[in-house]
Amino acid sequence: MRKIKIETWKSNVPKYDDEGKIVGSTEKDETILDVINVLIANKDPKEMPRGLDNFRTMNRISKAFEKAEKEGTLELEEVDYSFIKKDLEKNIPSMWGFNKGIMKAVEDFLNAKEEK
Repeated sequence: MRKIKIETWKSNVPKYDDEGKIVGSTEKDETILDVINVLIANKDPKEMPRGLDNFRTMNRISKAFEKAEKEGTLELEEVDYSFIKKDLEKNIPSMWGFNKGIMKAVEDFLNAKEEK
């Protein structure tokens, strides 16, 4: 089991007008859960793992995220942690390294110690 404390940071996100043009920015609270959700949601469907085992993995991760949003700590079984870690290591956009909040949250996630 891995436990990761959920920390919040502020990020500037683009603000769009009715025509889809950027008209400024606004601050938004973000967490490691947002980072992981965006990575998973933007994954090419051809690269998404398939099958019943992966279906169950995603369900466990979803339940862990819901619990983490309420309790402030993400608790993942080792197999689920490894699934997310591998995806982070392979697919995180390098540009996200400019965001200090994302950088710290990802490093905290990657350095989470296994608890027995």
